Amino acid sequence: MLYAVLYMPATRTQVYLTKEQRQKLDSRRRRERKTLAAVVRDAIDAYIGKEKPADLRKTLEETFGVAPKFSVPSRDEWGQRARRVRT
Repeated sequence: MLYAVLYMPATRTQVYLTKEQRQKLDSRRRRERKTLAAVVRDAIDAYIGKEKPADLRKTLEETFGVAPKFSVPSRDEWGQRARRVRT
């Protein structure tokens, strides 16, 4: 019930694991005293990452103005540069 409150809406997903993968997950869930589903969700979050808007804003604020002389070339220059790189 607690899961439904915290994670809804959720999508049920079936995953096939090797015997070794399942044993490692079971070992970890016992060690961390979590459900198998919680360990799998944690692993997925660690793999794909979680978007954190606050961190993005902090990064933008910290890097704003670090290259004041940076300029973006015009579209005409893009083609010229591409031809030079290819030759």
